[in-house]
Amino acid sequence: MIRVIDSHTEGEPTRVVVEGFPELAGRTMAERRDAFRLHHDELRRKIVLEPRGYDAVVGALLTPPVNEGSTAGVIFFNDVGYLGMCGHGTIGVFRTLEHLGRAGDEVVLDTPVGTVRANKKGGEVEIENVVSRAFQLDVQVGDRIGDIAYGGNWFFLTESRTAIEYKNLNGLMSEALTLRALLRKEGITGENGAEIDHVELFRDGKVFVLCPGSAWDRSPCGTGTSAKMATLAARGKLAPHETWTQESIVGGRFYGHYEATDKGVRPFIRGRAFLTAESQLLFEAGDFLP
Repeated sequence: MIRVIDSHTEGEPTRVVVEGFPELAGRTMAERRDAFRLHHDELRRKIVLEPRGYDAVVGALLTPPVNEGSTAGVIFFNDVGYLGMCGHGTIGVFRTLEHLGRAGDEVVLDTPVGTVRANKKGGEVEIENVVSRAFQLDVQVGDRIGDIAYGGNWFFLTESRTAIEYKNLNGLMSEALTLRALLRKEGITGENGAEIDHVELFRDGKVFVLCPGSAWDRSPCGTGTSAKMATLAARGKLAPHETWTQESIVGGRFYGHYEATDKGVRPFIRGRAFLTAESQLLFEAGDFLP
């Protein structure tokens, strides 16, 4: 049995694993993530995919912290693999820890890409993300021009040719999948050859984000909001502490601002999460489709 608590952040689901997962070796969160991938990847699939979940579910495994003063460690995972950071998921983790009585006004979480913070802001949660940066601006991909940026994950960001409305979901998916395939075909990567596995389409203040695999983000995407603010800062179109609002295809909103650093921007993202379930996942021997 594995105990989980489910929530959604502005529409995007998070499943936090709180008990029952095998202990992971590693002195850093990156080492623990690698141990998860090497030894327990079948549990990733069993936890987030059918029949217990579906492709949009993002998992968050809680571990003991690796840094003194941190509340917990967390490894984010999804239907196809592992995420460096997850903004909506961090907001969901805060609400989960609050539900468990393990959160005060602030929690400090160790992730494979750095330490992040989350705290209450009225009925919302604000996260302080890892430093984000614009890597390359005005990159040509096929016949499109866009930006490559890092917000905890790697993104290609470009203006959508399709109005960002739910009725246009199939067209938006096709547009984003085509762009990601072109990125791979043309060998366009992030820094040090990092795979660009997220595509962010924006138009009229709304955003559509294709996640790794073929899931689309129901939320405005926390790491995507961070990447977007990094590109706006690089272009001089968003000043430090100026509010940036990003709305998803289903109407969820994140409110962000940033502080300037010598390596990029330090993003702050604010949104809402709502608890939806607390349950025990069961794994029967002999289940041929677990």
